[in-house]
Amino acid sequence: MEKILVVDDMEINRAILAEGFKDAYTILEAENGEEAMEILKRENISAVLLDLVMPVRDGLSVLQEMNELGMVLHIPVFIITAANEDELLMKAYNLGAVDVIVKPFLMNFLRCRISNVIELYKHRNDLEALVKEQVERLETINQSMVETLATLIEFRDCESGEHVKRICGLTEILMNAASEMYPEYRLPQSEIDKIVTASVLHDVGKIAIPDNILQKPGRLTKEEFEIMKQHTTRGCDILQKIPDIMDSDIYNYSYDIARHHHERWDGRGYPDGLKGDEITIWSQVVAVADVYDALTSPRVYKAAFSHEKAVEMIYNGECGVFNPKVLEVFKQNIDKIRK
Repeated sequence: MEKILVVDDMEINRAILAEGFKDAYTILEAENGEEAMEILKRENISAVLLDLVMPVRDGLSVLQEMNELGMVLHIPVFIITAANEDELLMKAYNLGAVDVIVKPFLMNFLRCRISNVIELYKHRNDLEALVKEQVERLETINQSMVETLATLIEFRDCESGEHVKRICGLTEILMNAASEMYPEYRLPQSEIDKIVTASVLHDVGKIAIPDNILQKPGRLTKEEFEIMKQHTTRGCDILQKIPDIMDSDIYNYSYDIARHHHERWDGRGYPDGLKGDEITIWSQVVAVADVYDALTSPRVYKAAFSHEKAVEMIYNGECGVFNPKVLEVFKQNIDKIRK
Protein backbone atom coordinates (compact mmCIF):
# COMPACT_ATOMS: atom_id res chain seq x y z
CA MET A 1 0.00 0.00 0.00
CA GLU A 2 1.30 3.49 -0.87
CA LYS A 3 2.32 5.74 2.02
CA ILE A 4 1.28 9.28 2.86
CA LEU A 5 3.28 11.30 5.38
CA VAL A 6 1.23 13.70 7.53
CA VAL A 7 3.35 16.41 9.19
CA ASP A 8 1.62 18.62 11.78
CA ASP A 9 2.44 19.58 15.37
CA MET A 10 -1.22 19.25 16.37
CA GLU A 11 -2.20 15.63 17.12
CA ILE A 12 -5.88 16.29 16.37
CA ASN A 13 -5.01 17.57 12.89
CA ARG A 14 -2.91 14.48 12.18
CA ALA A 15 -5.72 12.25 13.42
CA ILE A 16 -8.31 13.91 11.14
CA LEU A 17 -6.09 13.53 8.06
CA ALA A 18 -5.10 9.97 8.97
CA GLU A 19 -8.74 8.99 9.36
CA GLY A 20 -9.60 10.44 5.96
CA PHE A 21 -6.91 8.48 4.07
CA LYS A 22 -6.48 5.28 6.10
CA ASP A 23 -8.66 3.12 3.80
CA ALA A 24 -6.53 3.75 0.70
CA TYR A 25 -3.06 4.51 2.07
CA THR A 26 -0.66 3.65 4.88
CA ILE A 27 -0.39 6.77 7.04
CA LEU A 28 2.89 7.84 8.65
CA GLU A 29 2.93 10.78 11.06
CA ALA A 30 5.50 13.38 12.15
CA GLU A 31 4.92 16.18 14.65
CA ASN A 32 7.71 18.45 13.34
CA GLY A 33 9.99 18.95 10.37
CA GLU A 34 12.91 17.07 11.92
CA GLU A 35 10.88 13.88 12.27
CA ALA A 36 9.48 14.38 8.78
CA MET A 37 12.92 14.46 7.13
CA GLU A 38 14.01 11.34 9.01
CA ILE A 39 10.97 9.49 7.66
CA LEU A 40 11.41 10.84 4.12
CA LYS A 41 15.01 9.61 4.00
CA ARG A 42 14.14 6.05 5.03
CA GLU A 43 10.64 5.45 3.62
CA ASN A 44 9.18 5.36 0.11
CA ILE A 45 6.60 8.13 0.43
CA SER A 46 3.92 8.82 -2.21
CA ALA A 47 2.79 12.23 -0.89
CA VAL A 48 3.40 14.66 1.97
CA LEU A 49 0.68 16.66 3.75
CA LEU A 50 2.73 19.40 5.36
CA ASP A 51 1.87 22.08 7.92
CA LEU A 52 3.98 25.23 7.71
CA VAL A 53 4.05 26.54 11.28
CA MET A 54 5.61 23.97 13.65
CA PRO A 55 8.12 23.93 16.52
CA VAL A 56 11.64 22.40 16.20
CA ARG A 57 11.59 22.72 12.42
CA ASP A 58 8.95 24.39 10.25
CA GLY A 59 7.40 23.30 6.96
CA LEU A 60 9.36 25.74 4.75
CA SER A 61 12.61 24.27 6.07
CA VAL A 62 11.39 20.78 5.16
CA LEU A 63 10.44 21.96 1.67
CA GLN A 64 13.83 23.63 1.28
CA GLU A 65 15.71 20.40 2.01
CA MET A 66 13.36 18.31 -0.13
CA ASN A 67 13.99 20.76 -2.95
CA GLU A 68 17.78 20.56 -2.53
CA LEU A 69 17.64 16.74 -2.50
CA GLY A 70 15.42 16.64 -5.59
CA MET A 71 12.60 14.95 -3.65
CA VAL A 72 9.95 17.44 -4.79
CA LEU A 73 10.40 16.19 -8.36
CA HIS A 74 9.06 12.77 -7.38
CA ILE A 75 6.98 13.35 -4.22
CA PRO A 76 4.02 15.76 -4.31
CA VAL A 77 3.91 18.07 -1.30
CA PHE A 78 0.58 19.60 -0.21
CA ILE A 79 0.69 22.51 2.21
CA ILE A 80 -2.21 22.20 4.64
CA THR A 81 -2.32 25.27 6.84
CA ALA A 82 -4.54 27.79 8.59
CA ALA A 83 -2.08 30.54 7.68
CA ASN A 84 -3.24 32.75 4.83
CA GLU A 85 -0.17 34.93 4.29
CA ASP A 86 0.51 35.46 0.60
CA GLU A 87 4.29 35.80 0.99
CA LEU A 88 4.56 32.62 3.06
CA LEU A 89 2.42 30.59 0.65
CA MET A 90 4.33 31.92 -2.37
CA LYS A 91 7.58 30.75 -0.79
CA ALA A 92 6.06 27.29 -0.43
CA TYR A 93 5.08 27.22 -4.12
CA ASN A 94 8.53 28.39 -5.17
CA LEU A 95 10.14 25.60 -3.17
CA GLY A 96 8.09 22.94 -4.97
CA ALA A 97 4.74 22.57 -3.21
CA VAL A 98 2.11 21.37 -5.72
CA ASP A 99 -0.87 22.87 -3.88
CA VAL A 100 -1.88 24.85 -0.81
CA ILE A 101 -5.01 23.76 1.03
CA VAL A 102 -6.28 26.19 3.64
CA LYS A 103 -8.01 24.90 6.78
CA PRO A 104 -10.85 24.15 7.25
CA PHE A 105 -11.25 21.83 4.27
CA LEU A 106 -13.74 19.29 2.92
CA MET A 107 -12.29 15.81 3.42
CA ASN A 108 -13.94 14.23 0.35
CA PHE A 109 -12.64 17.03 -1.87
CA LEU A 110 -9.18 16.80 -0.34
CA ARG A 111 -9.08 13.01 -0.76
CA CYS A 112 -9.92 13.20 -4.50
CA ARG A 113 -7.49 16.04 -5.08
CA ILE A 114 -4.54 14.29 -3.44
CA SER A 115 -5.30 10.85 -4.91
CA ASN A 116 -5.36 12.29 -8.44
CA VAL A 117 -2.00 13.99 -7.99
CA ILE A 118 -0.45 10.85 -6.50
CA GLU A 119 -1.55 8.88 -9.58
CA LEU A 120 -0.17 11.58 -11.88
CA TYR A 121 3.21 11.54 -10.13
CA LYS A 122 3.25 7.74 -10.15
CA HIS A 123 2.78 7.64 -13.93
CA ARG A 124 5.41 10.34 -14.44
CA ASN A 125 7.92 8.55 -12.20
CA ASP A 126 7.32 5.26 -14.05
CA LEU A 127 7.84 7.02 -17.38
CA GLU A 128 11.07 8.63 -16.19
CA ALA A 129 12.36 5.24 -15.01
CA LEU A 130 11.51 3.72 -18.40
CA VAL A 131 13.25 6.52 -20.28
CA LYS A 132 16.32 6.21 -18.04
CA GLU A 133 16.45 2.47 -18.70
CA GLN A 134 16.23 3.02 -22.47
CA VAL A 135 18.95 5.70 -22.38
CA GLU A 136 21.26 3.38 -20.45
CA ARG A 137 20.56 0.60 -22.95
CA LEU A 138 21.32 2.94 -25.86
CA GLU A 139 24.59 4.00 -24.21
CA THR A 140 25.56 0.33 -23.87
CA ILE A 141 24.74 -0.29 -27.53
CA ASN A 142 26.75 2.80 -28.55
CA GLN A 143 29.77 1.67 -26.55
CA SER A 144 29.56 -1.87 -27.95
CA MET A 145 29.32 -0.51 -31.49
CA VAL A 146 32.34 1.75 -31.03
CA GLU A 147 34.37 -1.08 -29.50
CA THR A 148 33.39 -3.42 -32.35
CA LEU A 149 34.51 -0.91 -34.98
CA ALA A 150 37.74 -0.30 -33.06
CA THR A 151 38.38 -4.05 -33.02
CA LEU A 152 37.92 -4.17 -36.79
CA ILE A 153 40.53 -1.44 -37.17
CA GLU A 154 42.88 -3.43 -34.94
CA PHE A 155 42.53 -6.49 -37.18
CA ARG A 156 43.51 -4.41 -40.20
CA ASP A 157 46.29 -2.39 -38.57
CA CYS A 158 48.19 -4.15 -35.81
CA GLU A 159 49.18 -0.81 -34.18
CA SER A 160 45.65 0.53 -33.87
CA GLY A 161 44.45 -1.58 -30.93
CA GLU A 162 46.67 0.05 -28.30
CA HIS A 163 46.83 3.25 -30.33
CA VAL A 164 43.10 3.99 -29.98
CA LYS A 165 43.24 3.33 -26.23
CA ARG A 166 46.04 5.86 -25.85
CA ILE A 167 44.19 8.34 -28.07
CA CYS A 168 41.20 8.13 -25.69
CA GLY A 169 43.43 8.91 -22.69
CA LEU A 170 45.22 11.77 -24.43
CA THR A 171 41.95 13.22 -25.75
CA GLU A 172 40.43 13.16 -22.27
CA ILE A 173 43.43 14.97 -20.75
CA LEU A 174 43.58 17.64 -23.46
CA MET A 175 39.81 18.24 -23.77
CA ASN A 176 39.35 18.64 -20.02
CA ALA A 177 42.31 21.01 -19.82
CA ALA A 178 41.21 23.06 -22.86
CA SER A 179 37.74 23.37 -21.35
CA GLU A 180 39.22 24.69 -18.09
CA MET A 181 41.84 26.99 -19.62
CA TYR A 182 39.84 28.68 -22.39
CA PRO A 183 36.20 29.83 -22.04
CA GLU A 184 35.60 29.49 -25.79
CA TYR A 185 36.38 25.77 -25.55
CA ARG A 186 34.35 25.12 -22.38
CA LEU A 187 32.09 22.06 -22.62
CA PRO A 188 30.01 20.07 -20.10
CA GLN A 189 31.70 16.89 -18.86
CA SER A 190 28.96 14.84 -20.55
CA GLU A 191 30.02 16.25 -23.94
CA ILE A 192 33.71 15.66 -23.26
CA ASP A 193 32.90 12.04 -22.42
CA LYS A 194 31.18 11.68 -25.80
CA ILE A 195 34.17 13.22 -27.58
CA VAL A 196 36.50 10.76 -25.83
CA THR A 197 34.28 7.88 -26.98
CA ALA A 198 34.16 9.28 -30.52
CA SER A 199 37.96 9.61 -30.67
CA VAL A 200 38.18 5.80 -30.81
CA LEU A 201 36.85 5.98 -34.37
CA HIS A 202 39.26 8.59 -35.72
CA ASP A 203 40.97 5.99 -37.94
CA VAL A 204 37.91 3.87 -38.76
CA GLY A 205 38.47 4.61 -42.47
CA LYS A 206 41.68 2.55 -42.42
CA ILE A 207 39.42 -0.49 -42.75
CA ALA A 208 39.04 0.51 -46.41
CA ILE A 209 42.79 1.04 -47.11
CA PRO A 210 44.58 -1.84 -48.96
CA ASP A 211 46.96 -3.95 -46.85
CA ASN A 212 49.94 -3.29 -49.14
CA ILE A 213 49.66 0.41 -48.27
CA LEU A 214 48.40 0.19 -44.69
CA GLN A 215 51.14 -2.22 -43.61
CA LYS A 216 53.96 -1.11 -45.92
CA PRO A 217 57.25 -1.15 -43.94
CA GLY A 218 58.86 1.65 -45.95
CA ARG A 219 58.00 5.19 -46.98
CA LEU A 220 54.83 5.56 -49.05
CA THR A 221 55.04 6.83 -52.61
CA LYS A 222 53.14 9.98 -53.54
CA GLU A 223 50.39 7.87 -55.12
CA GLU A 224 50.21 5.55 -52.12
CA PHE A 225 50.01 8.50 -49.71
CA GLU A 226 47.07 9.92 -51.68
CA ILE A 227 45.27 6.61 -51.16
CA MET A 228 46.21 6.57 -47.44
CA LYS A 229 44.78 10.09 -47.06
CA GLN A 230 41.42 8.71 -48.17
CA HIS A 231 40.97 7.01 -44.78
CA THR A 232 39.52 10.33 -43.53
CA THR A 233 36.68 10.40 -46.06
CA ARG A 234 36.24 6.63 -46.17
CA GLY A 235 35.73 6.71 -42.42
CA CYS A 236 32.85 9.13 -42.95
CA ASP A 237 31.38 6.79 -45.59
CA ILE A 238 31.41 3.96 -43.04
CA LEU A 239 29.89 6.10 -40.28
CA GLN A 240 27.13 7.37 -42.57
CA LYS A 241 25.74 3.85 -42.72
CA ILE A 242 25.11 3.64 -38.96
CA PRO A 243 23.78 7.01 -37.64
CA ASP A 244 20.28 5.69 -36.92
CA ILE A 245 21.58 3.22 -34.33
CA MET A 246 24.20 5.49 -32.72
CA ASP A 247 23.70 8.34 -30.28
CA SER A 248 23.41 11.42 -32.50
CA ASP A 249 26.02 13.43 -30.57
CA ILE A 250 28.57 10.60 -30.62
CA TYR A 251 27.88 10.12 -34.33
CA ASN A 252 28.42 13.82 -35.06
CA TYR A 253 31.65 13.94 -33.05
CA SER A 254 32.88 10.70 -34.64
CA TYR A 255 32.12 11.93 -38.15
CA ASP A 256 33.85 15.26 -37.61
CA ILE A 257 36.94 13.72 -35.97
CA ALA A 258 37.29 10.96 -38.57
CA ARG A 259 37.19 13.53 -41.38
CA HIS A 260 39.22 16.36 -39.84
CA HIS A 261 41.89 14.94 -37.52
CA HIS A 262 44.49 15.55 -40.24
CA GLU A 263 43.52 19.18 -40.84
CA ARG A 264 46.09 21.77 -39.73
CA TRP A 265 45.86 25.27 -38.24
CA ASP A 266 47.50 26.87 -41.31
CA GLY A 267 45.14 25.17 -43.79
CA ARG A 268 47.73 22.71 -45.12
CA GLY A 269 46.03 19.58 -43.84
CA TYR A 270 43.54 17.29 -45.53
CA PRO A 271 40.96 16.40 -46.81
CA ASP A 272 39.19 19.79 -46.82
CA GLY A 273 42.05 22.24 -46.26
CA LEU A 274 40.33 23.81 -43.25
CA LYS A 275 42.28 26.37 -41.27
CA GLY A 276 42.11 28.07 -37.89
CA ASP A 277 38.88 27.70 -35.98
CA GLU A 278 37.17 26.23 -39.03
CA ILE A 279 38.48 23.05 -37.40
CA THR A 280 36.49 22.07 -34.29
CA ILE A 281 38.39 21.99 -31.02
CA TRP A 282 37.79 18.24 -30.62
CA SER A 283 39.30 17.49 -34.05
CA GLN A 284 42.25 19.77 -33.21
CA VAL A 285 42.81 17.94 -29.93
CA VAL A 286 42.61 14.48 -31.51
CA ALA A 287 45.03 15.68 -34.21
CA VAL A 288 47.68 16.56 -31.60
CA ALA A 289 47.02 13.36 -29.64
CA ASP A 290 47.29 11.30 -32.84
CA VAL A 291 50.59 12.88 -33.88
CA TYR A 292 52.13 12.54 -30.42
CA ASP A 293 51.19 8.87 -30.14
CA ALA A 294 52.34 8.15 -33.71
CA LEU A 295 55.74 9.70 -32.95
CA THR A 296 56.30 7.91 -29.63
CA SER A 297 55.12 4.49 -30.83
CA PRO A 298 57.00 2.04 -33.06
CA ARG A 299 55.40 1.56 -36.48
CA VAL A 300 56.15 -0.79 -39.37
CA TYR A 301 57.85 2.10 -41.16
CA LYS A 302 59.82 3.64 -38.24
CA ALA A 303 61.16 3.23 -34.71
CA ALA A 304 59.63 5.14 -31.81
CA PHE A 305 60.90 8.62 -31.00
CA SER A 306 61.53 9.59 -27.38
CA HIS A 307 58.97 11.70 -25.54
CA GLU A 308 61.34 14.67 -25.62
CA LYS A 309 62.00 14.38 -29.35
CA ALA A 310 58.29 13.99 -30.13
CA VAL A 311 57.43 17.12 -28.12
CA GLU A 312 60.19 19.06 -29.87
CA MET A 313 58.91 17.98 -33.31
CA ILE A 314 55.34 19.03 -32.44
CA TYR A 315 56.43 22.43 -31.10
CA ASN A 316 58.69 23.03 -34.12
CA GLY A 317 55.89 22.33 -36.59
CA GLU A 318 57.61 19.30 -38.13
CA CYS A 319 54.26 17.47 -38.14
CA GLY A 320 52.17 20.43 -39.27
CA VAL A 321 51.04 23.65 -37.62
CA PHE A 322 48.73 23.37 -34.60
CA ASN A 323 46.55 25.89 -32.75
CA PRO A 324 48.84 27.80 -30.31
CA LYS A 325 46.19 27.44 -27.58
CA VAL A 326 46.07 23.66 -28.05
CA LEU A 327 49.87 23.57 -27.90
CA GLU A 328 49.72 25.55 -24.64
CA VAL A 329 47.22 23.03 -23.26
CA PHE A 330 49.63 20.28 -24.36
CA LYS A 331 52.53 22.06 -22.64
CA GLN A 332 50.65 22.63 -19.37
CA ASN A 333 49.75 18.93 -19.15
CA ILE A 334 53.01 17.43 -20.36
CA ASP A 335 53.54 15.31 -17.23
CA LYS A 336 50.10 13.68 -17.57
CA ILE A 337 50.73 13.13 -21.27
CA ARG A 338 54.10 11.49 -20.63
CA LYS A 339 52.47 9.08 -18.16
